[in-house]
Amino acid sequence: MKAVVYENFSSIPKIMNVEDPAPENHGVVIKVAATGVCRSDWHGWMGHDPDIELPHVPGHEFAGIIEAVGKDVRRFKIGDRVTVPFVSGCGSCPECHGGNHQVCGNQTQPGFTHWGSFAEYVAIHHADVNLVNLPETMDFTTAASLGCRFVTSFRAVVDQGKVSAGQWVAVHGCGGVGLSAIMIANSIGANVIAIDVTDDKLALAKSLGAYVTINATKVADVAEAIKEITCGGVHVSLDALGHPTTCVNSIKSLKKLGKHIQVGLLVANQATPAIPMNLVIAHELEIIGSHGMQAFRYDAMLAMIKSGKLSPERLLGRTITLEESIEALVNIDRVNPPGVTVITGF
Repeated sequence: MKAVVYENFSSIPKIMNVEDPAPENHGVVIKVAATGVCRSDWHGWMGHDPDIELPHVPGHEFAGIIEAVGKDVRRFKIGDRVTVPFVSGCGSCPECHGGNHQVCGNQTQPGFTHWGSFAEYVAIHHADVNLVNLPETMDFTTAASLGCRFVTSFRAVVDQGKVSAGQWVAVHGCGGVGLSAIMIANSIGANVIAIDVTDDKLALAKSLGAYVTINATKVADVAEAIKEITCGGVHVSLDALGHPTTCVNSIKSLKKLGKHIQVGLLVANQATPAIPMNLVIAHELEIIGSHGMQAFRYDAMLAMIKSGKLSPERLLGRTITLEESIEALVNIDRVNPPGVTVITGF
């Protein structure tokens, strides 16, 4: 198969012809129809993930058609249109038995623990636990955009943040995760404040439901600006970027008893930000992590999409080829246009 491969961290990947994957007895092989280009892929390419073994194929948010099925798979068959959460649970550990596949201790992640979806085919383990059937009305490009950013935001806003109508919600960072969170929180009836450093992303955030936008480069203090708008702070704040500055701003922007949801990855030398624990204690704030979403929770999200309350296709930015994905991947920290970039040409 054709795939994007990097043989060393931070070295330019290449298009290569590599061996097709074969399914595990409990797994499947999926012919990739579309796959997103995510900042997490860039972190992997940079060497920030200790699980990655070289050479490696990136890619973790995708949709496609089942090409091959392991002998123990019962719920899926060749030809099924599917997508998958970026965290695949084992289905057997205490966390999985408790319904928390997203923190499975034996989890696999295509594009990290094994070769990913910047390729014509990708293998998924424990298919009966992790695959999601796609509605016939949903195209593969939209489905691929769900796989990491949208579902991660859905769980962060709905399950972890427990956002309700009328609450103030701040979203720090208007990339794919942040824009998704804005749309989802707005659909619930929350008053959303979007924070970013570029006006084009803030304009898109506004069109997706942000009530107020703040350009962080144009205010003296982001947290104080949020408190002024809300007369005291937000009920829930999400760091959708993953940076010490946005993390701390998020916590400082909370009202008493508020919730900070850490969604963006903090890696390498940014992994341990200086959290203002004095505020956490004095104001009884909650700091909550959010990491992906279980396959069985897709039904609730897909129902909201079907009803028209959520329109993830509005988050799509551009579609590119597998060859073009190399430039998009290596430059994502410098050139990151609004919306979600999806590979559709293989």
